[in-house]
Amino acid sequence: MKIIPAIDIIEGKCVRLSQGDYKQKKIYNESPIEVAKSFENHGIKQLHLVDLDGAKSNKIVNWRILREIATKTNLDIDFGGGIKSTKSLNIAFENGAKQVTGGTIAAKKPLLFQSWLKEYGADKIILGADGYNGKVAVAGWKEQTEQNLFDFIRNYQLKGVENVICTDISKDGMLNGAANLLYQQILEELPDINLIASGGVATIQDLEDLRAIGCKGAIIGKAIYENKITLKELELYVD
Repeated sequence: MKIIPAIDIIEGKCVRLSQGDYKQKKIYNESPIEVAKSFENHGIKQLHLVDLDGAKSNKIVNWRILREIATKTNLDIDFGGGIKSTKSLNIAFENGAKQVTGGTIAAKKPLLFQSWLKEYGADKIILGADGYNGKVAVAGWKEQTEQNLFDFIRNYQLKGVENVICTDISKDGMLNGAANLLYQQILEELPDINLIASGGVATIQDLEDLRAIGCKGAIIGKAIYENKITLKELELYVD
């Protein structure tokens, strides 16, 4: 199982939210590149970089930070937030993203998202499947749709999606454990999907549980910043 630390960006700073609420913002570091280098120094190979300013708008905002991390580290960056047009997609790739996650665009402009899958391949395009009470949420989690989360993932798997980052918004940033039951149900129905868990990881045991369920990756955010899980501990989980 891949261990993937997260850096969320607002106004150029490394922050974390609780349940996607921008009003519950906590700044952890003024320098995202400093945080990224600390991850790399402990053997981490991948990074989940989220432009929260971009998620609220219709375009990438913090692309310069993406470029700085991509040029000053060897981390493989999955970038999300503000990818709502082909222009933004190209900006992400041009500035060093190895993969791009699309959630809002997949929910609101499925034909465009499918065209990206065909052009760039399923290894480059990740489906962001974020949900609350079983429904897909979009636009920086500010808007809840009526789309069923399971159907959303299933339909895109049929169209070629291989990698899915799934966040239970009720768990995100709360440090009370991951959505194990949700992930178990998804993998029972869709065993061939590469499921990356996101939200709620607070302990090493949470990582062990996700691995046992069959998740291919786990994104860790606040647990690192609040020292619930140390980077030294994560060294044992890095290939």
